[in-house]
Amino acid sequence: MTESEPEPESEPESNVPVYDLYELYDLVGIGIGPFNLSLAALAHGAPELRTLFLDAKPAFSWHPGLLMEGTTLQVPFLADLVTMVDPTSPWSYLNYLRHHDRMFPFFFSERFHIPRREYDAYCRWVTEGLPSCQFDAHVDELVWDEQRDVFVVGHRAADGTVTRVLARQIVLGVGTDPVVPEPLLPLLADTAHAGRVLHSADYRTYRSRLAARDDVTVIGAGQSGAEVALDLLRHQDGDGAGGPYVRWLARTNAFAPMEYSKIGLEHFTPDYIRYFRALPEDRRDQLVREQWQLYKGVSDETLGELHDELYERTIGGAEPRAALHPGVAIVAAEVAGSDYALTCRHTQQDAYFEIRTSAIVSATGYAASRPAFLGERGLGALVDWDDKGRYQIDADYRVALDPRVSGGLYVQNAELHTHGVGAPDLTLGAWRAATILNAVAGRTVLRVPERAAWTTFGVPRPAPAVGPPRAPAHFAVREERNR
Repeated sequence: MTESEPEPESEPESNVPVYDLYELYDLVGIGIGPFNLSLAALAHGAPELRTLFLDAKPAFSWHPGLLMEGTTLQVPFLADLVTMVDPTSPWSYLNYLRHHDRMFPFFFSERFHIPRREYDAYCRWVTEGLPSCQFDAHVDELVWDEQRDVFVVGHRAADGTVTRVLARQIVLGVGTDPVVPEPLLPLLADTAHAGRVLHSADYRTYRSRLAARDDVTVIGAGQSGAEVALDLLRHQDGDGAGGPYVRWLARTNAFAPMEYSKIGLEHFTPDYIRYFRALPEDRRDQLVREQWQLYKGVSDETLGELHDELYERTIGGAEPRAALHPGVAIVAAEVAGSDYALTCRHTQQDAYFEIRTSAIVSATGYAASRPAFLGERGLGALVDWDDKGRYQIDADYRVALDPRVSGGLYVQNAELHTHGVGAPDLTLGAWRAATILNAVAGRTVLRVPERAAWTTFGVPRPAPAVGPPRAPAHFAVREERNR
């Protein structure tokens, strides 16, 4: 090379991935619980859509800590992954039974509410049959590439291998996280108390250890609290002498049954969702708090079984080794020797008292939380959060984003504040998944009903045009005569 010839410019180094080499999907679902699995199953009937669903777990598992023998779903088997919108789907619960030669036993059992363990097995069977479901894939990167108009999704396997894919649309089905009373948080965070202070999500893991304790306190008035209390009672000897003393506490004023009347259940319909969405935000928040019995109560059957267990243990005048305390809030919790001391407040009497117990199970439910990949420096900065840091979600379950993002970000079971009490309920799972699928596809892949309830929520439409009440005509005549 002579001096007059310029040296060739070297390629600039760049850490930007070559996105053109990544696989492109029309839809990527993050999280494979029942709701995103419903979407995966329904999308299988739309072959023009290229879909991928990712989950960090090694295999499907649905609330494993509560899969005790004898527990059932609180919704009928027709509320499976697909049947409520597509009863012809090969991924129905009835088809699962047929494939496992369980149709006749199921028919003879005359079950409407199926075992929770079998629902878990059914969902696992669906994931094993759907090539779009990929486990051992922990998503820790989600960004929007404005130049290419795609989402970039990075997921990591247990062996550290990182894979990136591209997506036109994203559906978050990451589930909810356990919630515990604030006074229990320090104890729960300390591994020294593992197996003695826990959320009910881990109950099955420590079940045998808890059954061997002298005294176990269960906190929470919902179905999980009732099931844990019932299971611990059943670990007592027939005469109640052995096994733990079982104490059940709840903040609610009663251990109340879940609303299960036929008309009451119409709150779990698209009709009610449309009504709820049109309400002002403050009224929606108030309604969710008031309607706890629609989705946080206990099945009438479980309450009956608890009563029967206590009845058996009092035959002959014996005192039950159990206590039920509604209207009680936990104010403080601390270590007391080998036990724990709970400072409690009776909410109606405004009186304080202390409980000593050797183990605590907090069956206090779950709540939606923001995944780590929606941090303030990533895609989270492009989400149009509401004043309380929650998603703003439209009728198709699409999240409001910065106008620069042309792709769709959808959520499942994170819309209690915008869509009402049906958000965590399996009854609406297939309907919601079909709604999202139609929006993503840009066409009606599956028809969803326009009306599903007999109840008219809100003012009838069209409403008659009326003004304020007027005085009766005869009253006006008398008034004229008195002048």
